[in-house]
Amino acid sequence: MNLKHAAAALALTSLVAAGAAQAAPKEITVAIASTFTTLDPYDASDTLSQTASKSFYEGLFTFDKDMKVIDALATDYKVSDDGLVYTVTLRKGVKFHDGSEFQADAVKANFDRVTNKANGLKRYMLYQNIEKTEVVDPYTVRFTLKKPFSSFINQLAHPAGVMICPSTLANKTNKQIAFEPCGTGPYTLDKYNPSEGMRVVKNPNYWQAGFPKLDAINWKPVVENSTRVAMLLTGEAQFAFPLPAEQVKQVQGKDQVRLDITPSIILRYVEMNMSKKPFQDKRVREAFNYAINKEALCKVAFAGYADPATGYAPAAIDFAEKLGPWPYDPKKARELLKEAGYGSGLTINLWSGYNHTTAQKVIQFLQQQLAQVGVKSNIRALEAGQRTALVESVPTPDKSQHDLYYIGWSSSTGELDYAIRPLLASENVPPVGSNEAYYKSEKVDRLIQEGLATTDRTKKAAIYKEMQEQLWADMPWIPLVTEKNIAASAKNLTGFYIQPDGGYNFYQAELK
Repeated sequence: MNLKHAAAALALTSLVAAGAAQAAPKEITVAIASTFTTLDPYDASDTLSQTASKSFYEGLFTFDKDMKVIDALATDYKVSDDGLVYTVTLRKGVKFHDGSEFQADAVKANFDRVTNKANGLKRYMLYQNIEKTEVVDPYTVRFTLKKPFSSFINQLAHPAGVMICPSTLANKTNKQIAFEPCGTGPYTLDKYNPSEGMRVVKNPNYWQAGFPKLDAINWKPVVENSTRVAMLLTGEAQFAFPLPAEQVKQVQGKDQVRLDITPSIILRYVEMNMSKKPFQDKRVREAFNYAINKEALCKVAFAGYADPATGYAPAAIDFAEKLGPWPYDPKKARELLKEAGYGSGLTINLWSGYNHTTAQKVIQFLQQQLAQVGVKSNIRALEAGQRTALVESVPTPDKSQHDLYYIGWSSSTGELDYAIRPLLASENVPPVGSNEAYYKSEKVDRLIQEGLATTDRTKKAAIYKEMQEQLWADMPWIPLVTEKNIAASAKNLTGFYIQPDGGYNFYQAELK
Protein backbone atom coordinates (compact mmCIF):
# COMPACT_ATOMS: atom_id res chain seq x y z
CA MET A 1 0.00 0.00 0.00
CA ASN A 2 1.48 3.43 -0.99
CA LEU A 3 1.48 6.37 1.40
CA LYS A 4 -1.50 8.01 -0.30
CA HIS A 5 -3.61 4.87 0.07
CA ALA A 6 -2.35 4.37 3.62
CA ALA A 7 -3.33 7.90 4.54
CA ALA A 8 -6.78 7.41 3.02
CA ALA A 9 -7.22 4.13 4.89
CA LEU A 10 -6.14 5.75 8.14
CA ALA A 11 -8.58 8.61 7.61
CA LEU A 12 -11.41 6.15 6.91
CA THR A 13 -10.50 4.12 10.01
CA SER A 14 -10.53 7.30 12.09
CA LEU A 15 -13.96 8.28 10.76
CA VAL A 16 -15.35 4.82 11.47
CA ALA A 17 -13.88 4.90 14.98
CA ALA A 18 -15.28 8.38 15.60
CA GLY A 19 -18.69 7.28 14.35
CA ALA A 20 -18.59 4.19 16.57
CA ALA A 21 -17.66 6.29 19.59
CA GLN A 22 -20.45 8.74 18.83
CA ALA A 23 -22.94 5.89 18.48
CA ALA A 24 -21.83 4.11 21.66
CA PRO A 25 -24.93 3.26 23.70
CA LYS A 26 -25.61 5.41 26.73
CA GLU A 27 -26.06 2.62 29.24
CA ILE A 28 -25.59 2.63 32.99
CA THR A 29 -25.41 0.07 35.77
CA VAL A 30 -27.14 0.76 39.09
CA ALA A 31 -25.78 -1.22 42.05
CA ILE A 32 -28.65 -1.93 44.45
CA ALA A 33 -28.58 -3.62 47.87
CA SER A 34 -31.19 -6.33 47.44
CA THR A 35 -32.96 -8.58 44.98
CA PHE A 36 -36.42 -7.88 43.56
CA THR A 37 -39.62 -9.44 44.88
CA THR A 38 -41.94 -8.62 41.94
CA LEU A 39 -42.41 -6.26 39.00
CA ASP A 40 -46.09 -5.82 39.85
CA PRO A 41 -46.17 -2.57 41.86
CA TYR A 42 -49.65 -3.36 43.21
CA ASP A 43 -48.26 -6.51 44.80
CA ALA A 44 -44.89 -5.18 46.01
CA SER A 45 -44.25 -4.31 49.63
CA ASP A 46 -40.64 -3.18 49.18
CA THR A 47 -39.56 0.23 47.91
CA LEU A 48 -36.85 -1.23 45.67
CA SER A 49 -39.21 -3.37 43.57
CA GLN A 50 -41.68 -0.51 43.23
CA THR A 51 -39.09 2.07 42.32
CA ALA A 52 -37.33 -0.10 39.73
CA SER A 53 -40.75 -0.70 38.20
CA LYS A 54 -40.80 3.03 37.37
CA SER A 55 -38.78 1.88 34.38
CA PHE A 56 -42.01 0.59 32.85
CA TYR A 57 -44.85 2.20 34.72
CA GLU A 58 -46.28 5.62 35.48
CA GLY A 59 -49.20 6.75 37.60
CA LEU A 60 -51.69 9.56 37.26
CA PHE A 61 -49.57 11.65 39.59
CA THR A 62 -46.07 11.34 40.99
CA PHE A 63 -43.68 13.05 43.41
CA ASP A 64 -40.80 15.38 42.61
CA LYS A 65 -37.47 15.16 44.40
CA ASP A 66 -38.93 16.98 47.43
CA MET A 67 -42.01 14.68 47.63
CA LYS A 68 -44.33 17.33 46.21
CA VAL A 69 -47.18 15.95 44.09
CA ILE A 70 -46.90 16.70 40.37
CA ASP A 71 -48.88 15.63 37.29
CA ALA A 72 -47.87 12.52 35.34
CA LEU A 73 -50.53 10.75 33.25
CA ALA A 74 -53.13 13.17 34.61
CA THR A 75 -53.24 16.88 33.87
CA ASP A 76 -55.86 18.11 36.34
CA TYR A 77 -58.38 17.06 38.98
CA LYS A 78 -61.41 18.40 40.83
CA VAL A 79 -62.82 17.42 44.23
CA SER A 80 -66.49 17.52 45.19
CA ASP A 81 -67.57 19.70 48.10
CA ASP A 82 -68.16 16.65 50.31
CA GLY A 83 -64.65 15.32 49.58
CA LEU A 84 -65.97 12.01 48.23
CA VAL A 85 -65.64 12.42 44.47
CA TYR A 86 -62.39 13.08 42.58
CA THR A 87 -62.69 13.77 38.85
CA VAL A 88 -59.36 13.40 37.06
CA THR A 89 -58.49 14.65 33.56
CA LEU A 90 -56.08 12.40 31.66
CA ARG A 91 -53.19 13.24 29.39
CA LYS A 92 -53.77 12.71 25.67
CA GLY A 93 -51.35 11.16 23.19
CA VAL A 94 -49.87 8.54 25.53
CA LYS A 95 -49.39 4.98 24.31
CA PHE A 96 -48.78 1.76 26.18
CA HIS A 97 -45.84 -0.47 25.26
CA ASP A 98 -48.24 -2.73 23.32
CA GLY A 99 -49.24 0.21 21.09
CA SER A 100 -52.69 0.80 22.58
CA GLU A 101 -53.71 4.28 23.67
CA PHE A 102 -53.86 5.23 27.34
CA GLN A 103 -57.43 6.18 28.19
CA ALA A 104 -59.87 6.14 31.08
CA ASP A 105 -60.73 2.46 30.65
CA ALA A 106 -57.15 1.62 31.63
CA VAL A 107 -57.48 3.60 34.86
CA LYS A 108 -60.70 1.77 35.71
CA ALA A 109 -59.18 -1.64 34.92
CA ASN A 110 -56.18 -1.04 37.18
CA PHE A 111 -58.09 0.28 40.17
CA ASP A 112 -60.87 -2.30 39.80
CA ARG A 113 -58.14 -4.93 40.04
CA VAL A 114 -56.47 -3.59 43.19
CA THR A 115 -59.74 -2.78 45.00
CA ASN A 116 -61.02 -6.31 44.47
CA LYS A 117 -59.99 -7.93 47.75
CA ALA A 118 -60.25 -11.39 46.17
CA ASN A 119 -57.19 -10.59 44.04
CA GLY A 120 -55.08 -10.61 47.21
CA LEU A 121 -52.79 -7.75 46.16
CA LYS A 122 -50.56 -6.25 48.84
CA ARG A 123 -51.60 -2.68 47.98
CA TYR A 124 -55.31 -3.41 48.44
CA MET A 125 -55.05 -1.67 51.81
CA LEU A 126 -53.77 1.53 50.17
CA TYR A 127 -56.74 1.82 47.83
CA GLN A 128 -59.54 0.05 49.69
CA ASN A 129 -61.24 3.39 50.38
CA ILE A 130 -62.20 3.61 46.69
CA GLU A 131 -65.90 2.74 46.37
CA LYS A 132 -65.86 2.76 42.57
CA THR A 133 -63.90 3.97 39.55
CA GLU A 134 -65.93 5.18 36.57
CA VAL A 135 -65.18 6.19 32.99
CA VAL A 136 -66.74 9.60 32.31
CA ASP A 137 -65.30 9.86 28.80
CA PRO A 138 -62.08 8.59 27.16
CA TYR A 139 -59.98 11.22 28.96
CA THR A 140 -61.87 11.68 32.21
CA VAL A 141 -62.17 9.27 35.13
CA ARG A 142 -64.16 9.59 38.35
CA PHE A 143 -63.17 8.11 41.71
CA THR A 144 -65.84 7.85 44.41
CA LEU A 145 -64.52 7.23 47.91
CA LYS A 146 -66.20 5.42 50.78
CA LYS A 147 -65.09 8.17 53.16
CA PRO A 148 -63.55 11.59 52.57
CA PHE A 149 -59.76 11.47 52.55
CA SER A 150 -57.85 14.70 52.03
CA SER A 151 -54.62 12.95 50.98
CA PHE A 152 -56.20 10.87 48.20
CA ILE A 153 -54.10 12.49 45.46
CA ASN A 154 -50.99 11.59 47.49
CA GLN A 155 -52.22 8.00 47.42
CA LEU A 156 -52.60 8.15 43.65
CA ALA A 157 -49.03 9.47 43.47
CA HIS A 158 -47.71 6.49 45.45
CA PRO A 159 -45.41 4.35 43.24
CA ALA A 160 -47.88 1.46 43.50
CA GLY A 161 -50.69 3.32 41.72
CA VAL A 162 -49.48 2.86 38.15
CA MET A 163 -51.08 2.06 34.82
CA ILE A 164 -50.56 -1.50 33.58
CA CYS A 165 -51.64 -2.29 30.00
CA PRO A 166 -55.32 -3.35 29.96
CA SER A 167 -54.41 -6.18 27.57
CA THR A 168 -52.02 -7.54 30.19
CA LEU A 169 -54.62 -7.31 32.96
CA ALA A 170 -57.16 -9.07 30.79
CA ASN A 171 -54.94 -11.95 29.67
CA LYS A 172 -52.31 -12.50 32.36
CA THR A 173 -52.37 -14.00 35.83
CA ASN A 174 -50.93 -12.12 38.80
CA LYS A 175 -47.82 -14.30 38.52
CA GLN A 176 -47.36 -13.45 34.84
CA ILE A 177 -47.87 -9.73 35.48
CA ALA A 178 -45.06 -9.94 38.05
CA PHE A 179 -42.65 -11.00 35.31
CA GLU A 180 -44.04 -9.40 32.12
CA PRO A 181 -44.35 -5.62 32.61
CA CYS A 182 -46.30 -3.52 30.11
CA GLY A 183 -46.94 0.14 30.84
CA THR A 184 -46.43 3.65 29.48
CA GLY A 185 -42.99 4.20 31.03
CA PRO A 186 -39.69 5.33 29.51
CA TYR A 187 -38.18 1.84 29.31
CA THR A 188 -39.21 -1.67 28.32
CA LEU A 189 -37.95 -4.97 29.70
CA ASP A 190 -34.98 -6.64 27.99
CA LYS A 191 -33.84 -9.26 30.53
CA TYR A 192 -34.95 -10.14 34.05
CA ASN A 193 -33.89 -12.56 36.75
CA PRO A 194 -35.07 -11.55 40.25
CA SER A 195 -31.83 -12.63 41.95
CA GLU A 196 -29.38 -11.58 39.22
CA GLY A 197 -30.87 -8.31 38.08
CA MET A 198 -32.74 -6.62 35.28
CA ARG A 199 -31.88 -4.79 32.06
CA VAL A 200 -34.32 -2.26 30.64
CA VAL A 201 -34.02 -0.50 27.28
CA LYS A 202 -35.27 2.80 25.89
CA ASN A 203 -38.92 3.01 24.87
CA PRO A 204 -38.73 4.61 21.38
CA ASN A 205 -42.39 5.67 21.58
CA TYR A 206 -42.27 7.37 24.97
CA TRP A 207 -44.73 10.27 25.18
CA GLN A 208 -42.28 12.80 26.66
CA ALA A 209 -40.33 14.14 23.69
CA GLY A 210 -36.57 13.77 24.05
CA PHE A 211 -36.77 11.26 26.88
CA PRO A 212 -35.39 9.01 28.12
CA LYS A 213 -31.83 10.23 27.62
CA LEU A 214 -30.34 6.80 28.38
CA ASP A 215 -30.44 3.82 26.04
CA ALA A 216 -30.48 1.22 28.82
CA ILE A 217 -30.27 0.70 32.58
CA ASN A 218 -28.87 -2.42 34.26
CA TRP A 219 -30.31 -2.92 37.74
CA LYS A 220 -27.83 -5.15 39.54
CA PRO A 221 -28.36 -6.52 43.08
CA VAL A 222 -25.11 -6.30 45.05
CA VAL A 223 -25.63 -7.37 48.66
CA GLU A 224 -22.06 -6.73 49.81
CA ASN A 225 -21.57 -3.06 50.73
CA SER A 226 -17.90 -2.85 49.80
CA THR A 227 -18.57 -4.41 46.40
CA ARG A 228 -21.07 -1.67 45.53
CA VAL A 229 -18.43 0.92 46.38
CA ALA A 230 -15.75 -0.89 44.39
CA MET A 231 -18.03 -1.10 41.34
CA LEU A 232 -18.60 2.64 41.54
CA LEU A 233 -14.90 3.51 41.90
CA THR A 234 -13.85 1.26 39.02
CA GLY A 235 -16.60 2.52 36.71
CA GLU A 236 -18.40 -0.82 36.62
CA ALA A 237 -21.45 0.95 38.12
CA GLN A 238 -22.54 4.54 37.56
CA PHE A 239 -24.93 4.75 40.53
CA ALA A 240 -24.93 2.99 43.91
CA PHE A 241 -27.49 3.06 46.70
CA PRO A 242 -27.46 2.64 49.59
CA LEU A 243 -23.84 3.54 50.01
CA PRO A 244 -22.46 2.07 53.26
CA ALA A 245 -22.04 4.84 55.80
CA GLU A 246 -18.70 3.49 56.99
CA GLN A 247 -17.29 3.87 53.48
CA VAL A 248 -18.33 7.46 52.82
CA LYS A 249 -14.77 8.65 53.45
CA GLN A 250 -13.51 6.24 50.81
CA VAL A 251 -15.68 7.96 48.21
CA GLN A 252 -15.37 11.58 49.34
CA GLY A 253 -13.02 13.65 47.21
CA LYS A 254 -12.79 11.17 44.35
CA ASP A 255 -12.68 13.06 41.06
CA GLN A 256 -14.91 10.63 39.19
CA VAL A 257 -17.62 10.26 41.87
CA ARG A 258 -20.35 12.54 43.24
CA LEU A 259 -21.63 11.85 46.77
CA ASP A 260 -25.19 12.72 47.83
CA ILE A 261 -26.27 12.60 51.50
CA THR A 262 -29.89 13.65 51.98
CA PRO A 263 -32.59 13.40 54.68
CA SER A 264 -35.00 10.49 54.48
CA ILE A 265 -38.42 9.48 55.72
CA ILE A 266 -37.21 5.89 56.23
CA LEU A 267 -37.77 4.49 59.71
CA ARG A 268 -35.91 1.34 60.81
CA TYR A 269 -37.48 -0.64 63.64
CA VAL A 270 -37.92 -4.09 65.18
CA GLU A 271 -41.37 -5.65 65.34
CA MET A 272 -42.09 -7.83 68.37
CA ASN A 273 -44.40 -10.71 67.53
CA MET A 274 -47.33 -10.13 69.92
CA SER A 275 -49.10 -13.30 68.80
CA LYS A 276 -46.54 -15.23 70.88
CA LYS A 277 -45.03 -15.35 74.32
CA PRO A 278 -43.11 -13.56 75.73
CA PHE A 279 -44.17 -10.48 73.73
CA GLN A 280 -47.78 -10.58 74.82
CA ASP A 281 -46.41 -9.19 78.09
CA LYS A 282 -46.00 -5.41 77.94
CA ARG A 283 -43.18 -5.56 80.51
CA VAL A 284 -41.12 -7.67 78.11
CA ARG A 285 -41.71 -5.25 75.24
CA GLU A 286 -40.66 -2.33 77.42
CA ALA A 287 -37.58 -4.25 78.59
CA PHE A 288 -36.47 -4.85 75.01
CA ASN A 289 -36.83 -1.14 74.27
CA TYR A 290 -34.72 -0.24 77.32
CA ALA A 291 -32.10 -2.82 76.29
CA ILE A 292 -31.12 -1.16 73.00
CA ASN A 293 -28.77 1.83 72.87
CA LYS A 294 -30.06 3.70 69.81
CA GLU A 295 -27.31 6.33 69.91
CA ALA A 296 -24.66 3.62 69.79
CA LEU A 297 -26.52 1.82 66.99
CA CYS A 298 -26.38 5.00 64.89
CA LYS A 299 -22.61 5.02 65.26
CA VAL A 300 -21.91 1.30 64.97
CA ALA A 301 -24.14 0.36 62.02
CA PHE A 302 -24.71 3.70 60.31
CA ALA A 303 -21.42 5.54 61.04
CA GLY A 304 -23.39 8.48 62.40
CA TYR A 305 -25.55 8.91 59.28
CA ALA A 306 -28.76 8.20 61.20
CA ASP A 307 -30.69 9.63 64.15
CA PRO A 308 -32.43 7.76 66.99
CA ALA A 309 -36.12 7.27 66.26
CA THR A 310 -38.33 9.71 68.14
CA GLY A 311 -41.67 8.07 67.42
CA TYR A 312 -43.61 5.76 65.16
CA ALA A 313 -43.10 8.00 62.12
CA PRO A 314 -40.12 10.07 60.96
CA ALA A 315 -40.23 13.73 61.97
CA ALA A 316 -40.63 14.88 58.36
CA ILE A 317 -43.97 13.08 58.01
CA ASP A 318 -47.02 15.32 58.32
CA PHE A 319 -48.62 14.98 61.81
CA ALA A 320 -45.69 12.96 63.23
CA GLU A 321 -45.25 13.37 67.02
CA LYS A 322 -41.90 13.47 68.79
CA LEU A 323 -42.23 11.09 71.75
CA GLY A 324 -38.73 9.80 72.34
CA PRO A 325 -36.21 8.38 71.77
CA TRP A 326 -36.82 5.65 74.31
CA PRO A 327 -34.02 5.79 76.93
CA TYR A 328 -31.25 3.22 77.15
CA ASP A 329 -31.41 1.54 80.58
CA PRO A 330 -30.20 -2.09 80.70
CA LYS A 331 -30.69 -2.23 84.48
CA LYS A 332 -34.36 -1.34 84.06
CA ALA A 333 -34.60 -3.93 81.25
CA ARG A 334 -33.30 -6.70 83.52
CA GLU A 335 -35.70 -5.66 86.30
CA LEU A 336 -38.70 -5.77 83.96
CA LEU A 337 -37.69 -9.17 82.56
CA LYS A 338 -37.31 -10.55 86.07
CA GLU A 339 -40.69 -9.11 87.04
CA ALA A 340 -42.23 -10.80 83.97
CA GLY A 341 -40.76 -14.17 85.00
CA TYR A 342 -37.70 -14.22 82.76
CA GLY A 343 -35.03 -13.45 85.33
CA SER A 344 -33.07 -16.55 84.32
CA GLY A 345 -33.11 -15.46 80.67
CA LEU A 346 -34.87 -16.47 77.48
CA THR A 347 -34.07 -17.36 73.86
CA ILE A 348 -35.72 -15.74 70.82
CA ASN A 349 -35.45 -15.69 67.02
CA LEU A 350 -34.31 -12.36 65.58
CA TRP A 351 -34.75 -12.04 61.82
CA SER A 352 -33.85 -9.28 59.39
CA GLY A 353 -35.92 -8.51 56.32
CA TYR A 354 -32.68 -7.66 54.50
CA ASN A 355 -29.43 -9.54 54.03
CA HIS A 356 -27.10 -6.70 53.03
CA THR A 357 -24.06 -5.86 55.12
CA THR A 358 -25.57 -2.96 57.07
CA ALA A 359 -28.59 -5.03 58.13
CA GLN A 360 -26.30 -7.80 59.32
CA LYS A 361 -24.42 -5.25 61.44
CA VAL A 362 -27.72 -4.08 62.91
CA ILE A 363 -28.92 -7.52 63.99
CA GLN A 364 -25.48 -8.45 65.33
CA PHE A 365 -25.55 -5.25 67.40
CA LEU A 366 -29.05 -6.06 68.64
CA GLN A 367 -27.94 -9.59 69.49
CA GLN A 368 -25.07 -8.23 71.62
CA GLN A 369 -27.27 -5.66 73.37
CA LEU A 370 -29.94 -8.20 74.24
CA ALA A 371 -27.32 -10.64 75.53
CA GLN A 372 -26.38 -8.05 78.15
CA VAL A 373 -29.85 -8.32 79.68
CA GLY A 374 -29.97 -12.13 79.56
CA VAL A 375 -31.64 -12.65 76.16
CA LYS A 376 -30.08 -15.06 73.67
CA SER A 377 -30.94 -14.26 70.04
CA ASN A 378 -30.75 -16.64 67.10
CA ILE A 379 -30.21 -14.24 64.21
CA ARG A 380 -31.06 -14.76 60.55
CA ALA A 381 -30.84 -12.35 57.58
CA LEU A 382 -33.44 -13.12 54.92
CA GLU A 383 -33.12 -12.54 51.21
CA ALA A 384 -36.13 -11.09 49.38
CA GLY A 385 -37.80 -14.39 48.48
CA GLN A 386 -37.44 -15.73 52.02
CA ARG A 387 -38.85 -12.49 53.43
CA THR A 388 -41.92 -12.85 51.25
CA ALA A 389 -42.47 -16.54 52.05
CA LEU A 390 -41.56 -16.65 55.75
CA VAL A 391 -42.93 -13.33 57.00
CA GLU A 392 -45.09 -11.36 54.57
CA SER A 393 -47.17 -14.26 53.23
CA VAL A 394 -47.75 -16.24 56.43
CA PRO A 395 -51.46 -17.15 56.34
CA THR A 396 -52.23 -17.01 60.09
CA PRO A 397 -50.40 -15.75 63.21
CA ASP A 398 -49.87 -19.27 64.56
CA LYS A 399 -47.81 -20.06 61.45
CA SER A 400 -45.39 -17.18 62.08
CA GLN A 401 -41.88 -18.18 63.11
CA HIS A 402 -40.16 -14.89 63.94
CA ASP A 403 -40.03 -13.39 67.42
CA LEU A 404 -38.26 -10.16 66.50
CA TYR A 405 -38.23 -8.82 62.94
CA TYR A 406 -35.90 -6.00 61.83
CA ILE A 407 -37.35 -4.08 58.90
CA GLY A 408 -37.96 -0.54 57.63
CA TRP A 409 -40.73 1.54 56.12
CA SER A 410 -40.83 4.63 53.99
CA SER A 411 -44.14 6.48 54.08
CA SER A 412 -44.25 7.05 50.35
CA THR A 413 -47.37 9.22 50.42
CA GLY A 414 -45.71 11.71 52.80
CA GLU A 415 -48.54 11.63 55.38
CA LEU A 416 -49.13 9.88 58.69
CA ASP A 417 -51.95 7.52 57.76
CA TYR A 418 -49.64 5.58 55.46
CA ALA A 419 -46.94 5.55 58.13
CA ILE A 420 -49.26 3.81 60.62
CA ARG A 421 -52.24 2.03 59.08
CA PRO A 422 -50.39 -0.52 56.87
CA LEU A 423 -48.12 -1.48 59.77
CA LEU A 424 -50.25 -1.31 62.91
CA ALA A 425 -53.95 -1.55 62.06
CA SER A 426 -55.26 -4.91 63.24
CA GLU A 427 -56.83 -5.58 59.84
CA ASN A 428 -53.40 -5.44 58.19
CA VAL A 429 -51.67 -8.48 59.66
CA PRO A 430 -50.03 -10.78 57.07
CA PRO A 431 -50.77 -11.77 54.40
CA VAL A 432 -53.02 -8.70 53.91
CA GLY A 433 -50.62 -6.04 55.17
CA SER A 434 -47.35 -5.42 56.98
CA ASN A 435 -48.39 -5.64 60.64
CA GLU A 436 -45.87 -8.38 61.37
CA ALA A 437 -46.04 -7.49 65.06
CA TYR A 438 -49.63 -8.82 65.02
CA TYR A 439 -50.52 -5.80 67.11
CA LYS A 440 -54.21 -5.29 67.90
CA SER A 441 -55.68 -2.27 69.65
CA GLU A 442 -59.33 -1.30 69.42
CA LYS A 443 -58.40 2.24 70.43
CA VAL A 444 -55.71 2.63 67.77
CA ASP A 445 -58.00 1.10 65.12
CA ARG A 446 -60.73 3.57 66.06
CA LEU A 447 -58.36 6.55 65.97
CA ILE A 448 -57.02 5.50 62.58
CA GLN A 449 -60.55 5.55 61.20
CA GLU A 450 -61.36 8.87 62.90
CA GLY A 451 -58.24 10.37 61.35
CA LEU A 452 -59.30 9.16 57.92
CA ALA A 453 -62.80 10.55 58.35
CA THR A 454 -61.88 14.19 58.98
CA THR A 455 -60.36 16.79 56.69
CA ASP A 456 -60.05 19.35 59.52
CA ARG A 457 -56.31 19.66 60.24
CA THR A 458 -56.79 20.68 63.87
CA LYS A 459 -59.04 17.70 64.60
CA LYS A 460 -56.78 15.36 62.63
CA ALA A 461 -53.70 16.54 64.55
CA ALA A 462 -55.41 15.86 67.92
CA ILE A 463 -56.55 12.39 66.79
CA TYR A 464 -53.14 11.44 65.46
CA LYS A 465 -51.40 12.74 68.58
CA GLU A 466 -53.57 10.51 70.79
CA MET A 467 -53.00 7.55 68.48
CA GLN A 468 -49.21 7.90 68.50
CA GLU A 469 -49.13 8.31 72.28
CA GLN A 470 -51.08 5.05 72.61
CA LEU A 471 -48.62 3.25 70.32
CA TRP A 472 -45.71 4.62 72.35
CA ALA A 473 -47.34 3.30 75.52
CA ASP A 474 -48.10 -0.14 74.01
CA MET A 475 -44.68 -0.51 72.37
CA PRO A 476 -45.30 -3.22 69.74
CA TRP A 477 -42.00 -2.16 68.16
CA ILE A 478 -38.50 -1.18 69.09
CA PRO A 479 -38.21 2.06 67.07
CA LEU A 480 -34.54 2.30 66.15
CA VAL A 481 -33.39 5.01 63.75
CA THR A 482 -34.29 7.33 60.93
CA GLU A 483 -31.42 6.96 58.53
CA LYS A 484 -30.02 9.35 55.96
CA ASN A 485 -30.02 8.47 52.28
CA ILE A 486 -26.44 8.00 51.08
CA ALA A 487 -25.99 7.56 47.36
CA ALA A 488 -23.11 8.08 44.96
CA SER A 489 -22.88 8.36 41.21
CA ALA A 490 -20.44 8.88 38.39
CA LYS A 491 -19.93 12.62 37.88
CA ASN A 492 -20.99 12.42 34.26
CA LEU A 493 -24.41 11.01 35.28
CA THR A 494 -26.98 13.71 35.99
CA GLY A 495 -30.70 13.70 36.76
CA PHE A 496 -30.57 10.45 38.77
CA TYR A 497 -31.27 10.85 42.49
CA ILE A 498 -32.84 9.33 45.60
CA GLN A 499 -36.10 10.72 46.97
CA PRO A 500 -36.77 11.10 50.73
CA ASP A 501 -38.74 7.82 50.73
CA GLY A 502 -35.72 5.90 49.41
CA GLY A 503 -37.17 5.59 45.92
CA TYR A 504 -35.19 6.31 42.77
CA ASN A 505 -36.04 9.12 40.36
CA PHE A 506 -34.35 8.62 37.00
CA TYR A 507 -36.75 10.08 34.42
CA GLN A 508 -34.23 12.78 33.47
CA ALA A 509 -31.10 10.67 33.92
CA GLU A 510 -28.42 11.49 31.38
CA LEU A 511 -24.76 10.68 30.68
CA LYS A 512 -22.79 13.78 29.74
